[in-house]
Amino acid sequence: MSMVVFFSFGMTSVVNAAPTATDQQATQALVRQLTGLRSFSADFEQTTKANIKSNAPKKAVSAQHLNQKFTGVMKVERPGKFYWETMAPSKQIIVTSGKTIWIYDPDLQQVVRQTVSDQVANTPALLLSGNTAQIMQSYTVSQPDVSKSYYTLIPKNTEGSFQDLSIGFAKDGTPNVMILNDALGQTTTINFNRVIKNTKITPSTFNFVPPKGTDIIDQ
Repeated sequence: MSMVVFFSFGMTSVVNAAPTATDQQATQALVRQLTGLRSFSADFEQTTKANIKSNAPKKAVSAQHLNQKFTGVMKVERPGKFYWETMAPSKQIIVTSGKTIWIYDPDLQQVVRQTVSDQVANTPALLLSGNTAQIMQSYTVSQPDVSKSYYTLIPKNTEGSFQDLSIGFAKDGTPNVMILNDALGQTTTINFNRVIKNTKITPSTFNFVPPKGTDIIDQ
């Protein structure tokens, strides 16, 4: 799943640089942000662009999704529950109740089934629903400006599908943006809108049952 508008609050002045946090301070600050986020739902807008500074082969960058806007809804309940539905321009559903993640493509009548433990480092949006301790073991966290709730995570496993992930939080503690730089030389930006924080989500939202006739592919 490729995911995550660039935002001005993450930028710092070249004349008066903002104070930065140590990795430990940044990690602790991010843990506090995630701990206070028991559940949330939001609409999202996602765009992907080629990173012109990347050394990745240009043929590796899929032109099909570049500069195209994807919209949909997402719902998260920690720990481990996640629902992501892309509605336009094509439909896809990604859902997990904590152990198995389902990636459903209704147009192909096909669903891919994977274990969540294998996907934490490869599916950035799952960070929002994951176990905080596990996340902190998998990433090095930095905070470019201690006055801003904006963090960059770099996977400790260099064989993952993305190079770094940045996440920003609004003043009320809700995520409002994710920016992903992947291994194919692409930058994906996801903006979250109409965010509702810490309200009860219907349990059945996170339980996926493949529709009759759907091909199931285990990976």
